[in-house]
Amino acid sequence: MCHVIVTCRSMLWTLLSIVVAFAELIAFMSADWLIGKAKSRGGGGAEPDDRSGGSSEPYHPTLGIYARCIRNPGMQHVQRETLCGPYAENFGEIASGFWQATAIFLAVGIFILCTVALVSVFTMCVQSIMKKSIFNPWGVLTCLLFCPAGLFLILGLILYPAGWGCQKAIGYCGHYASAYKPGDCSLGWAFYTAIGGTVLTFICAVFSAQAEIATSSDKVQEEIEEGKSLICLL
Repeated sequence: MCHVIVTCRSMLWTLLSIVVAFAELIAFMSADWLIGKAKSRGGGGAEPDDRSGGSSEPYHPTLGIYARCIRNPGMQHVQRETLCGPYAENFGEIASGFWQATAIFLAVGIFILCTVALVSVFTMCVQSIMKKSIFNPWGVLTCLLFCPAGLFLILGLILYPAGWGCQKAIGYCGHYASAYKPGDCSLGWAFYTAIGGTVLTFICAVFSAQAEIATSSDKVQEEIEEGKSLICLL
């Protein structure tokens, strides 16, 4: 019988784990890491092939780890003014070696977070395997997993600004852009989201220990022995 064990601590930890995993994944895929200096029609684009044919109002191209957003060229009748997509067709075409390292570290960290989030939902329903409780080992394991996931994310975020001196970033941010100096660019929401998700990763590590304690408490076991399939405890 499937016992859906829900406590305030375990539910909060599970939801937080899912939110953190999705936040990091969305930030990683976004092109809004760097917001480029304003461009205007006839004033030069951030890309060699960016021949803006829309309105002459200034716009800000954005650049991510492997993606970018520029003005939609030659489409005055199209309401969508920006064209977003990957500028790198493969891993080797990512603009900077530092960004390649960032992509690797973030991908590993996100993979760990997604795995923990999925298994945390599974453990709310399955309390034991072969009559052996999985709460205690899983609680310890999640603490051990969140810490390296957070470290991978931190390494990726530290290395990312080191790539601001690459030619791709200079095209968006001007000639004053260099490592850890964004030049005429400003930081986009994706960068701040990745930082916030990294901080929450370590908070999740603390909640995972508290959730394990709450879920494996004597009160929960008593409720299970009474045959309840849905257990809600404060």
